[in-house]
Amino acid sequence: MTWAELSGGQRAALVALGAVEVALAAAAWTDLARRPADAVNGRKSLWAAAIAVNIVGPLSYFKWGRRTAQ
Repeated sequence: MTWAELSGGQRAALVALGAVEVALAAAAWTDLARRPADAVNGRKSLWAAAIAVNIVGPLSYFKWGRRTAQ
């Protein structure tokens, strides 16, 4: 299916989903850059790469990548 074959609603949904994905990735990369290495579960470089994986990467980082204050 091509972009031209999509309805207006389908196009809007895809654009919105893309915007959410980009916003989540930007927020995750910003958090990762500002967070000290000892406050991250694992290597920061691996999390930076994982965040680039669609919507799953940023959500995984926010769920499992950050250490909580104890």
